[in-house]
Amino acid sequence: MPLAAVRKIIGLFVIAVLGTVAAHAQLQVDVTGATRDPVPIAVPDFAPVTDVETPAGRLSEIGASISEVITNNLVSTGLFRAVPESAFIERITAARELPSFASWRPLAVQGLVTGRIEILPNGNLRVEFRLWDVVAELQMEGVGYNTPVSNWRRIAHVISDRIYTRLTGEDGYFDTRIVYIAEQGGATERKKRLAIMDQDGANQQLLTDGSYLVLTPRFSPNRQEITFLSYYNDNPRVYLFNILSNRFEVLGDFPGMTFAPRFSPDGNKVIMTLARNGNSDIYVMDLRTRKVTRLTDNPGIDTSPSYSPDGRKIVFNSDRGGSQQLYVMDADGSNVHRISFGNGRYSTPVWSPRGDLIAFTKIGQRKFRIGVMRPDGNAERLLTDAYQDEGPTWSPNGRVLMFFRTTPFDGTPEGGKPSLWSVDLTGHNERRVNTPYDSSDPAWSPPLPVTQRGR
Repeated sequence: MPLAAVRKIIGLFVIAVLGTVAAHAQLQVDVTGATRDPVPIAVPDFAPVTDVETPAGRLSEIGASISEVITNNLVSTGLFRAVPESAFIERITAARELPSFASWRPLAVQGLVTGRIEILPNGNLRVEFRLWDVVAELQMEGVGYNTPVSNWRRIAHVISDRIYTRLTGEDGYFDTRIVYIAEQGGATERKKRLAIMDQDGANQQLLTDGSYLVLTPRFSPNRQEITFLSYYNDNPRVYLFNILSNRFEVLGDFPGMTFAPRFSPDGNKVIMTLARNGNSDIYVMDLRTRKVTRLTDNPGIDTSPSYSPDGRKIVFNSDRGGSQQLYVMDADGSNVHRISFGNGRYSTPVWSPRGDLIAFTKIGQRKFRIGVMRPDGNAERLLTDAYQDEGPTWSPNGRVLMFFRTTPFDGTPEGGKPSLWSVDLTGHNERRVNTPYDSSDPAWSPPLPVTQRGR
């Protein structure tokens, strides 16, 4: 099975805490407000100690790129506004120096990020950053990283996460990846391949060659593994792909499979829908024993199961009541009860990593829209209102949803093509995620593994 090589970007690095101040710093960003003014921030280029040439480019170029990635990550949340470099009064040349806060206040800057990079004797890259509260004139965060030079982009995502966490009180989600279906070709010769990228669209990689159809990939919640459905020789087959080892494993052939599997929270099981004897029900497979257990037994069509983060509940959609609605049951298949009662039909439910919400696709009024509700069915809210939005997937912190949008067939080159989009829980920060292909069925990874040592 020919495969595109997966570039290794999960480098190990050493972390050294450079000091922070107590929690009395004034700058704090509210992530829950439906309307808000973005906080002005400034992220000058990370200054090189000596501007030397590296395999990844000159150190000054890497420092500028690190700054750009951090800025783009923070601005993409809708919580921050970047002050342009052309407006800077002070030129930062060393992250260790106390900035001139008076030079940043006229620009209304509230958060200032300064950085310093150098090449160590062993050839590794040393990256230091400091986060400053300009109003309170305090350092809020300070961390240094030692890593291979080629790992600079990932360090930028890690720094973005630390800044986001320090300013919002919530976990960041920038040091993550997205697996999705890359689509190319016309309607009669459409190729669907498994692809993976950083959450910001960088480091695009194709994992399959298009010689067989792949559908609906899903990330393990706690491992760098993907499960997906493929049609190999026209037979539905479930695969497990380990990103770290670049290895595919066949979980089994499942004639009659109608929906791709999804992992349990501990990563030891996959749950799926199988059609047997004309009936579509939910089954679970233990990955250690390969034992398959049936969970539902109903004349209706039960599909799209998703575990709660504690593994005790499962949400799914079913037409057992006459129309496609959402139901919740215990993990053993007992205590089934309906939770959706709005107008329209519901599909593709997925439980938030925080356990507080269930995202779904709602079909009605000639539209497919992304919405959320509480696990008891209360507080339903629609976050998007386009022609066809579907297939939501959660960021690891439960704050952002990614999905795919298909435009109407209107005779234009973009008509009828799917693309990836994201929206936060307020519904006020909708953004397109750029990919080189038509894109569908995204799945968000857990945070990437990291070995760290602080001092």
